[in-house]
This record gives sequence, C-alpha cells and structure tokens, in this order.
Amino acid sequence: MIRHLFTLMWNRKRANSLLMLEVLLAFVVLFAVSSLGVSLWGNYRTPLGFAYQQVWAIDISTPGLAGRAPRTEALQRIGQHLRATPGVLCVTRHAGNTPFANANNTGDVSTGTGPDRRVVEPVNYLDTGPELRELLGLHMQEGRWFDRRDEAANYRPVVITTDLRDALFAPGQSPLGQTIQGPKDWHETWRVVGVSGPYRPDGALHEPVPGVFLYASAQDTVHALNGLLVRVAPGAGAVLEKKITDDIRTLGAGWRGTINTLDEQRLSQLKVNLSLPVILGVVCLFLIVNVMLGLFGVLWLNINQRRAELGVRRALGATAAAVSRQVLGEILVLTTFGLVLGLLIAAQFPLLGVFNVKASVYLTAMAIAAAGLYLLAAGCALYPSRLAAGIQPAVALREE
Repeated sequence: MIRHLFTLMWNRKRANSLLMLEVLLAFVVLFAVSSLGVSLWGNYRTPLGFAYQQVWAIDISTPGLAGRAPRTEALQRIGQHLRATPGVLCVTRHAGNTPFANANNTGDVSTGTGPDRRVVEPVNYLDTGPELRELLGLHMQEGRWFDRRDEAANYRPVVITTDLRDALFAPGQSPLGQTIQGPKDWHETWRVVGVSGPYRPDGALHEPVPGVFLYASAQDTVHALNGLLVRVAPGAGAVLEKKITDDIRTLGAGWRGTINTLDEQRLSQLKVNLSLPVILGVVCLFLIVNVMLGLFGVLWLNINQRRAELGVRRALGATAAAVSRQVLGEILVLTTFGLVLGLLIAAQFPLLGVFNVKASVYLTAMAIAAAGLYLLAAGCALYPSRLAAGIQPAVALREE
C-alpha cells in the first residue's frame, strides 16, 4: 500500500507541485522558528554562574571631580560608608559591565607563542575587586580567588572561567600559574591564580561567552571602575534604598547615586531580548496559518476533482475508512517529498556552521520541524479525507 502511494504521488508530481511547494515553505518556516527556539531554550537552561538576588548596582555621579584618582577616592569613601550601613552585607567596585546591564568589554585572550599559540575571542573582561566572589556567590573550580595579598605581586592576577580554561589549555593541563596575554594594544600579561565556574553577565538568553576576572585593588586608578555593586540583606527595600541615596548626597556636594537592582535589570533585559523572537514567532504563526489554509484549499479542490475516481473505488468495495486512509496517506507521502527537499536545504546549516550555532541545535530543530510538518499535514488532510470517505458511489458516478 505504501509503495503504491509513493508511485501514485510520484506519477502525479507535476499536478501536486503546488502542494509540495506549500510543504517546503512550511518546513522552512518551522525550521527557522525551531532553530531559534532550541538555541534560546538551551541558553536559558545553562546556569548563570552567580546569584543576582538581593544585589544592587549603584551608579555614582560625582560632579566637580576630574580625573580617575579623585573619583577613586570618592568611591572608596562611599564604599566605606556603605559597609558600615545596616542592611548592607558586601560592597565592591565595578567597571560598568555588571550583570544584565547590556554593557560589554570584550576582546581576545591568548597563551603560548609561535605554532603553540592559542587565541580565544570574544572574551569578557571584568575588572573588579576581591569582594566580587562573595558578593555574587561565585564558585571556584581550581586555585583561589585573588585578594589583597596580590597587591604586592609583580604581575596582575586573574581568575578565568572554566570555558576559557577549556579553550586556552589542553585537556588535563592545569592553568594555575600560567601566563596569558590580553589584547596586543594593552601590552599586558596576566597570571592565572584560579578558575571559577561559568559566568554569564549577558543574561540567560545569550550564548555563553568565556570570561576573565581582572584584579583591581582598592587604590586602582588605572582602570575605569566607576560604580558599586552592593549585596543587601534579605527583605531590604525602599527604606534602605532611600537611605543609601540620601547618604551619598550628604557625603559630597552634588553627588548622586542611582540604584538598579539586578532583579529589575534581568527582567528588563529578558523583555528586550524576547521582543524579537516574539515578533518572529507571530510572523511565523501567520505564515503557518496561511500555509494551512493553502493546503486545506488545495486538498478540498483535489477531492472535488476526484469524486468520480473515489466513487469507483467505493463501488468496487472499498470502505469509507480505506478511502479516508488513502487521502491521508497521499498527503503524508507528498509531505515526505517536500520534507526531503527541505532537509536538503536545512542540512547545509550544520555542515557549514552558519551563525556559529552548534550542529546539535540545527539537528534538533530539523527533527522538531519534521514532526510538526507531519502533524500540520495530517491536520489539514483530516477534514478533506472525511469528505472523501463520505462520497456515495451512485451519486458520484451519476455526476460523472
């Protein structure tokens, strides 16, 4: 029966070309949506690597202070005051690219020389103080976090993430004590003192990016550490927020502090990042509905044109269920023809590494699109197949 259906549909391939084109279009749309959805879902399920609850980002405005040294002194003064404030558990300076802030500082990191040189790009650069580990609950996998002991060292200590370790060093090779190089125009060499777990400040929907934490001492005036991260006690809210902003104003003339919680920044970032996928989803839904209507219309017309043929089948003893299965089988065979063409197109994406997306994402999307396409075709063919099953032989032959 199946072989007969394939032969029948192949012999009618010219007459059924419109249906196969509809199927191909539906597969392409489903594949595109599925690829985006699988990629975003995979990113969302990957751990962020830090605890953002009860963490506030404070942007400090200090008019009248020119240069980094006076601003550093102002931040030290504000930080010392905050550490003594009830409800504040931990304070550290940051360089602006805090979690969910949509601010990046990226470049390349390399190790080795000559043919053994390895380069990883992009890499997140994160200038920060020694308090960041406690403040964000970062987990160390190897070595230690930098601390004030490193201020006397003749090198700049760094902590790298596990994904940067895996990209820079050979399997089984310990990165501890190894030197790595920053961008060429920085002319800096760093020494790895520890390896932390994944750290994803760009948010849950972004592809994970390797990171390197660069030590910045309390007196650091070279790097632009222009804000504060604060972990507050559970339950702290508007009262503590008002006290902090009021205290900053009293510490210096014209000084102001703007507080944004990482929870709020995360939700805001999610809304922005989901806006494009939602728009694409609505557009694709509209296209799928149009494809469904097209398939349904073509099938309904096909049944009306074949009433005599189907009436003869019924007159020869075919049951209504057999006629219904034939119509449904025909559309599934046509779906297979269109699906094969679509798979040939989709297979180029993992083979060519388009958009630097993992092959597993494309393969999963192809499976989802294929399954969705068969469900779509079966749903569109359900009512026309019931119409075909209801054809009475005497009526159909008399019409002919």
